[in-house]
Amino acid sequence: MNKQSKGMAKVERYYENYGSRARELSAEGKKVIGYVCSFAPLEMITASGCIPFRLRGDIHEPITKGDTLLETIVCPYYRSCFDLAVKHRYEFLSGMVIPHACDSMVRSFSVWSYSLNLPYFQFVNTPSVVKDSSFEFFNEELKTYKKSLEEFVGKKITDDDLAGAIQLHNENRNKARAVYEFRKPDPPLITGQELAKTLLACSSLPIEESNRLLDEVLEEVGQRKKSPLGKGPRILIDGACIDNAELAGLVEDLGASVVADTICNGSRDYWPKVDEKKPPIEALADRYLDKLNCPKTYRENKTGNFEEDIKARFADIGFTAKEFQVDGAIIYLYRYCDPFGFEVPARKAYYELIHVPLLHLEDLYSAGTIGQLRTRIQAFLEMIG
Repeated sequence: MNKQSKGMAKVERYYENYGSRARELSAEGKKVIGYVCSFAPLEMITASGCIPFRLRGDIHEPITKGDTLLETIVCPYYRSCFDLAVKHRYEFLSGMVIPHACDSMVRSFSVWSYSLNLPYFQFVNTPSVVKDSSFEFFNEELKTYKKSLEEFVGKKITDDDLAGAIQLHNENRNKARAVYEFRKPDPPLITGQELAKTLLACSSLPIEESNRLLDEVLEEVGQRKKSPLGKGPRILIDGACIDNAELAGLVEDLGASVVADTICNGSRDYWPKVDEKKPPIEALADRYLDKLNCPKTYRENKTGNFEEDIKARFADIGFTAKEFQVDGAIIYLYRYCDPFGFEVPARKAYYELIHVPLLHLEDLYSAGTIGQLRTRIQAFLEMIG
C-alpha cells in the first residue's frame, strides 16, 4: 500500500469491517462502551479510560431477533442497532450509554439492559427543554453519570482527565471540519460517500486513533489534483442518523455531488465543540444540552412568530447551505422517526424561505428500498440541474 492511499484505504477497511478495531482492543482487556445517539457525552467515557463506540445498524441485514424483543413501531434504524446487538455483532462491548433522546430510546432502555446483560449500563437524562433549570439539572445528571463510570472502572475521574478528553474530542471535531473544507470546490475534492465512510469509521475508534486517521485522510485528499466527481448539482442531505454511505452513493451515481449535510452523525452534531475555558462539567452540559440542534429539544420562541421561529431553529441549515453553495437539499427520514417527522412541515417552510429546492424522502432502513428511490432522486436532480 503506498502512502497516498493509506488514509482512505483504512477508512474503507474500518467501514466495511465495522467494530474490528474495537474487538481487537476488547481482546486486549480494554473496556468498550457503546452508544446509539449524539446526546451521549463521549468525553466522559474517554476520561474514564474506556473507549466510546457508536453502534451502527446494517441495511443489508434483515431485522429478525430484535423484533421479538422490541416493538416494531420503533424506528428501523434503532431496531437494526438493537437487532445486531442481540445477535452478538457487538459482543465486545463492556457496557452501553443510552441518553434521553427520542421516546424509542427512553422507553427501550430496560429492553437493552435485560437483553444484553452487560456489566455496565447507564441512562443519561438529557433535558428536552433549554432553560436555566435544565442546565442545573443536567450538571447534576452528568455528575451521576461520572460517578457511575468511576464505580465501573474503579478509579476517580478528575477535572484534568475531563479536560484532556475534551481537548482530544474538540481536536477530532476540528479535523473533521477540515475534511469538510474539501467539499467547497466545484466539483468537490472528496465525495459524499468518502466523507460519510470517514466519519463512520472514526466513530468506531479510540479518539486518539480517530484523530490520526483524520490526519491521514486530510493529507491524502489534500494531495488530489482533481475531483473524483464531475460537475453537477450540489446537494445537502438533511435528516436524522444516516449510518451508511449508500444514499450519498446513489445521489452521486446520478451525477450530483453531496457537498453538505445536517445529520446526526454529520455536521449538525459533529461540529459543535465544548468550551475548554469553562469548568468541564458545566462545559459538557452546555454542549450536549444547548449546542446540538435536535428536534427533540424545545427552545421557546419568544417572538410568537412562525417565520422567526424557523429562522432560529434551522439556522444551521441556512448557514451550511450558503457556506457550501448548495443547489438543492434532500430530507431523508426513516419511517416512525417521530421527532423529525413532526418537524417536516416547518423544515419545508424554512427551505422555501431560503430558496433551496427540496426533496422529502421517507424510507425503511434497507438497502433494497434505498435503490427504489433512484427515480425520485433522478427526477429531482433533473428539475434543479
